[in-house]
Amino acid sequence: MKLSMIGVALALTAATPAAAETVVVTADRMIDVVSGKVVEHPAIFITDGRITSIADARVVRWGSDVRHINLSGKTVLPGLIDMHVHLDSNPVYGGYTGLQFTDSFWAIQGTANARAMLRAGFTTIRNVGSENYADVGYKQAIEEGLIAGPRIVPGAHSLGATGGHCDSTYLPPSFKQKGVAVGDGAQELRRIVREQRKYGAEVIKICATGGVFSRNTEPGQQQLSENEMRAIADEAHQWGLKVAAHAHGAAGIKAAIRAGIDTIEHASLVDDEGIKLAAARKQPVWFSMDIYNTDYTQAEGKKNGVLEDNLRKDREIAQIQRDNFRKAHAAGVKMVFGSDAGVMPHGTAAGQFRITWPDQGCRCDRSGPLWRLDRGRG
Repeated sequence: MKLSMIGVALALTAATPAAAETVVVTADRMIDVVSGKVVEHPAIFITDGRITSIADARVVRWGSDVRHINLSGKTVLPGLIDMHVHLDSNPVYGGYTGLQFTDSFWAIQGTANARAMLRAGFTTIRNVGSENYADVGYKQAIEEGLIAGPRIVPGAHSLGATGGHCDSTYLPPSFKQKGVAVGDGAQELRRIVREQRKYGAEVIKICATGGVFSRNTEPGQQQLSENEMRAIADEAHQWGLKVAAHAHGAAGIKAAIRAGIDTIEHASLVDDEGIKLAAARKQPVWFSMDIYNTDYTQAEGKKNGVLEDNLRKDREIAQIQRDNFRKAHAAGVKMVFGSDAGVMPHGTAAGQFRITWPDQGCRCDRSGPLWRLDRGRG
């Protein structure tokens, strides 16, 4: 069954301001995510980038002023949402190879990544961490019709501890390199939450534990205290923002859940206690488990310059993360789709469905909490 993302057509139609235009999209079938049914022979009418009606293509007629997009032989479905993306990252340049480029290169090449995600069917993404507020810029440029891309919920700079996964860990001390949103202690981290929001962040991203692609950190290490995470969550929630915590290690995951963090990113080494905490928490917490990108990292990482120590960490947690994904889902932990695109090519993000869908029996529901979460609020 060939799939086509109706959201891509909508986004491309809306990307460039123009006079009111009506488009009709026809296809063999359409997935109705509200009813959970497949609609045969749909005719989807779109005006100014918004669906206005759906009819039976076998009987409905339209005038010559209506532009027709014929997707014969295909199935259409609403645009997809990816809750964990890095648009200004590029997996082709691993390790130290990225140092060959000037600073502005990363923001510019990210415009191609935004377009790639849209063409892969993702019409909304949450960008959890970028440099120089690049994701805020992408959002603004897309909304102005200057570049093609999905709706973006920007996270701006990721908050973390000195020397942790969200700090700059690849250069010697003579470079005096430090992550923009690195802080130590509850009060300093509260201030950084306010600063990121001030300059456009619509979700706050933190690094609760070590990670795979940083140096001198291990995924299992907790790097922010529970008190620090609680201060971040309280401050963000006060401003109406949600918080995403990069957290591989079991201790950091549990501390993040107790602290009121909204989404747990990766959750690779979660233990049974952490799964129970997540499933039982009255205020919903969601796991975002990127269980697909390791295939790319192990196949292409060395060629792309990824250091052996980073490849080692990826190998060590890969199967554990997939096993824990199944355990958490079976226990009733709420899940969102997060690919970590940027670790692998952005256009391949939908490949994760091949792994997650058979396990989850996924039924998309844009009217529920997941759809509200994509705006970083509510």
